[in-house]
Amino acid sequence: MRKFISFSALLVMLFALPAFAADTIKIGEIATVTGDFAAYGVAEVESVKMAVEEINAKGGVLGKPLEVVMYDCRTRNEDMVNAARRLVQQDKVVAAIGPSGSGLCIAAAPVFNSGKVAHIGTLPTNPQVTIDEKGKVRPYNFRICFLDPYQGAILATFAAQDLKAKTAGILYDVSSDYSHGLREFFIKSFEAQGGKVVADEGHRGEDVDFRAQLTKIKESNPDVVVLPTMGKCTPLSVKQARELGITAPIIGGDGYGDYFWEIAGAEAMKNTFWVSHVAKEDPALKDFFDKYKKQTGTECQEFMNAVMAYDSVYWLADAITRAGSTDPQKVRDALEQTKDLQLMHTKLTMDEFHNPKNKDGYMLEAKDGSAVFYKRIRPEV
Repeated sequence: MRKFISFSALLVMLFALPAFAADTIKIGEIATVTGDFAAYGVAEVESVKMAVEEINAKGGVLGKPLEVVMYDCRTRNEDMVNAARRLVQQDKVVAAIGPSGSGLCIAAAPVFNSGKVAHIGTLPTNPQVTIDEKGKVRPYNFRICFLDPYQGAILATFAAQDLKAKTAGILYDVSSDYSHGLREFFIKSFEAQGGKVVADEGHRGEDVDFRAQLTKIKESNPDVVVLPTMGKCTPLSVKQARELGITAPIIGGDGYGDYFWEIAGAEAMKNTFWVSHVAKEDPALKDFFDKYKKQTGTECQEFMNAVMAYDSVYWLADAITRAGSTDPQKVRDALEQTKDLQLMHTKLTMDEFHNPKNKDGYMLEAKDGSAVFYKRIRPEV
C-alpha cells in the first residue's frame, strides 16, 4: 500500500490547500482503499487528490477551495452505507464521488436519495446504480462510465466478430451485482449474434479455487472463455484455467487491473482481452499519467479508475459552477443538465437515466506486461 494510506478501519482524509481555512466547499469521496478492490481505490484517491489540488491552485470553485472528505468503505456494503450516511448527515457534503463497485453504489443509493445529495459512481456499470427495481430513475445517482448492457455487447461483438467464436464458457461471481449483470448482457448479445453458451459456472467472490468450475468449462470445449468478474478472483481464474490446459482466448470486462500480471503470470495472460472505458495510449491522457507518476512515484496501473475519478471531480466542479451555488439540489440539477462537457477522456452528455451518451468502448490486449489498445468498438444495443 502506498505511503499516504494505512487504513485498517473507516477513516477520513481531508484534501485542501493549507492557504484555505474555514470557508470551503466540501465534496465527499468513498473509495475501496482496503479489501479486494484496494488497487482500484488507491488509484481513485490519488486521482481525486490531483484534480482537487489543480482546481484549488487555480482559485477553486465559486471563489472557494474544494475540500474532500474521504472514507474507505473496505469493499463492504455495510461500510459503504455507513460512509454515505456520514457524508450526508454529518459532513454535509455538496455531492459525493466513488467508488467503482456496482453493488456498493446500489447499496448506498437510498442514503443519497433520502438525503438529497448527488452521488457520482466512477465505474459502477450495473443499470440499477441509476435506476431502481421498478425502472424509475434514482434522482440523486449518476455515473461517468458506460453500462453493463453496453460492455456486455462489446464483449459479445468482439467474441463473435473478431474471435469468430461460436461457443462460450462463462465463469462468474454469483455474489456480485456487477458480475450477474455483465454475464446476463453478454449472453443476450452473444446469442443474438448466433453464439451459444455451452458452460455457465458460478463461484463466490471470496473463493480462491475455481478448478472444479473450470474443469467443466474445459470439458465443454468453448471457443472463448468469458470472465465477467473483478478483483483477485479474475487473475486467479486466468492462472488456473491455463494450468488446466485451457488455451482458448479469455475475455473479460472492465475489472482488468495491472496487478493481474503478478497473480496470473505473463504466460497465462497471453491471449486475453479486456473491455476498457479508455485507452491508455490516448494522447489526451499523457499529461495526466505523467502527473500521476510524479505525484505518486509509480506508474498509474489501475488507469480506468484513475481517469474516471479525476474527470468526476472536474464534472462536479463544472456542475457547481453552472449551478452558481453549493446547494445540493441545485448541484444535482446541474449534473443532470450536463451537455457537451469536454473532460479529459470524453465529451460528456447525460441521458434521461443519468448515464453518459455515446461513449466509445475499447478492447485491450494483454501484452508485454500491460493491457494495450487493440480495437475501438461501439456496438449496437
